[in-house]
Amino acid sequence: MLLFDTVFNGNDKVYAITEEAVNAAIAQHGEDKAVSFPDTAYVLPCYYSVTGTKITTLKEMKEALGVIKSLMTRERRLNDAFMSGVATALCAEFVEALKYIDGATPYEAPCAGHLPDAIIRELGVPLVTGDIPGVAVILGSAPSADEGVALVKSYQEQGMLVTLVGGIIDQVVEKGMKTGANVRVVPLGKDVTSVIHVVSVALRAALIFGNIKPGDAANLMKYTFERVPAFVNAFKPLDDVIVACGAGAIALGFPVITNDMEFTPSVPKSLIKLDDVSKFNAASLEARDIKIKITHIDIPVSFASAFEGEIIRRGDMQVEFDGSRVDCFELVQTKELTEVEDHKIELIGPDIDEFEVGSKQSIGFVVEVAGKKMQTDFEPVIERKFHSYINCAEGIMHTGQRDMIRIRVSKEAFDAGFRAKHLGEILYAKVKNDYEAVVDRCQVKIYTKAEDCTNLRHGLVTEMFDKRDERLLSLTDESVDVYYSCILCQAFSPSHVCVVTPERLGLCGAVSWLDAKATNELEPEGACQIITKEGVLDEKLGAYESVNDAVKKYSMGALERVTLYSIMEDPMTSCGCFECICGIEPLSNGVAIANREYAGVTPLGMTFPEMASMTGGGVQTPGFMGHGKHFISSKKFMAAEGGLERIVWMPKELKETVAERLNATAKEMYGIDNFTDMIGDETIAEDPETLFAFLQEKNHPALGMDPLM
Repeated sequence: MLLFDTVFNGNDKVYAITEEAVNAAIAQHGEDKAVSFPDTAYVLPCYYSVTGTKITTLKEMKEALGVIKSLMTRERRLNDAFMSGVATALCAEFVEALKYIDGATPYEAPCAGHLPDAIIRELGVPLVTGDIPGVAVILGSAPSADEGVALVKSYQEQGMLVTLVGGIIDQVVEKGMKTGANVRVVPLGKDVTSVIHVVSVALRAALIFGNIKPGDAANLMKYTFERVPAFVNAFKPLDDVIVACGAGAIALGFPVITNDMEFTPSVPKSLIKLDDVSKFNAASLEARDIKIKITHIDIPVSFASAFEGEIIRRGDMQVEFDGSRVDCFELVQTKELTEVEDHKIELIGPDIDEFEVGSKQSIGFVVEVAGKKMQTDFEPVIERKFHSYINCAEGIMHTGQRDMIRIRVSKEAFDAGFRAKHLGEILYAKVKNDYEAVVDRCQVKIYTKAEDCTNLRHGLVTEMFDKRDERLLSLTDESVDVYYSCILCQAFSPSHVCVVTPERLGLCGAVSWLDAKATNELEPEGACQIITKEGVLDEKLGAYESVNDAVKKYSMGALERVTLYSIMEDPMTSCGCFECICGIEPLSNGVAIANREYAGVTPLGMTFPEMASMTGGGVQTPGFMGHGKHFISSKKFMAAEGGLERIVWMPKELKETVAERLNATAKEMYGIDNFTDMIGDETIAEDPETLFAFLQEKNHPALGMDPLM
């Protein structure tokens, strides 16, 4: 059969290239030369995932070629063809890894090559929430640049993560299309072997989120098939090497759609032939069973979550609304049904085309909602979504929240016809769609007169924010009768369960107690379920019978017990989406915290990815804990072990982010002024001995506390 011959021949070619490259590298550098990809805790991730063995030197890489050879059985059975495809993928990883010897940077913009662990974890939340419904791998050159760009844009507008390999990269560049992780179109490389970098993402996702053990190839492939919604679009002509790589993709559960009609017969659900490239999108989604929720919004630019990270540079902006310089705000206000006219959008003040190009202006949004089930507690929950809603419009950038927002409208969006009313259309459509269970009517008022924005911001808006802040401050774990479970991340981490309380938000930083409450109201059978506080086992630990029953139920028996306030005794599990990780630093009798943005080494001797490899996957790891940034300043942070006085180190950027709230909590609880001045960072120490000396100088309270271990 042609398929078998093609796969085996392609596998043989790649193996020969790999063997030659490894031997050449040894001849040049010696067999003890270190080999790795940057910013990953998984060394050579694909080989490690499949075999359970880490490769750190060229000698180990050469020895591993024998293992790869054993997968190349050449038996004319479908499974053997797929395993030859896996062997091809592992060879491709070796070829790519050799490019990074001596810290080389083999890829230049727009190509990315290897993607760090941090990016995979950043993708975790949007993947499990469906904001990224799938991963498209586009390989080769489209019949024309226009057809190629149209296909890429069709996936981008659906919110997909799109990765590009080969000639399609030149085609999107030719047409001036923006690329990069921030717009979810990532060129990997021109060589076919660079496709391994997206395979690596899928396999590391299994280790990070799925608690799959390295070397468990059967469950690894089961996980990628069931939980990583990826697929391949391969343009003709398909050569032996591309087909062998395609067999590896199919082995992982990723269907291949191609326009090479001369190739072997189609394989249902796995290898699909379509002459018309415009039909690739629909066929890919159907083959992977990806459902796209379509919400039509009447605006003149594309709208998708793929644009959420788009950056609008100063020179590219038509106008900027900047709450740090002038009065801006966004507010959701609950009204009676009779007070709201559904889909009424008012612009009170000049439109965007009346402002000077590049100028800073004021803007204010008052979104008035009404519904029989609407609660004022939901107002800030809806407000926080404005950031992602507005960012999803191509050519529009939004940062901040409440009265410190900044919005930039690009010249490109302006030229396409985007005006202030379209911001109202976005807010109306998304609020009605996402909160249809509680919002029956919605109207939007947009203020652009400076005096109106000033009067509202320092009047109605401030009054409402102050009332909410007082309400939020009164919300403590003791003041409520229920907590909430959150299993959003089980799409990737099947055994993980967050327990969300007023003083402990979800570890992703995106789900507060009010968010969980709103989610439960909106979807009573959804990801957030009520946990009634019953059966206190230990108040200090935060141990409850009802919490244990809930985590056992929602983890399908994988968890038996969880405490809410301890890092040592039955700590809460982590999925891999955590904003931060804290781990015990034994010498100083405290904990070091790292956030995912930090690329350096902590005093634990580990980077963030290395700490994460011990913490994620839905397992309990005493001494390590994933958590959100705002939990650092909570009165419940490590309360069972003495609280936030245990914090001895965190990156400078993170320390500055949490300083105001952390210092306030430390002052209230312990009478310590400017507590963050007593906490080390990378500018002070990256090793435990130097950190210990600094803490002694500062008389840090952790040094006098009971031993953690």
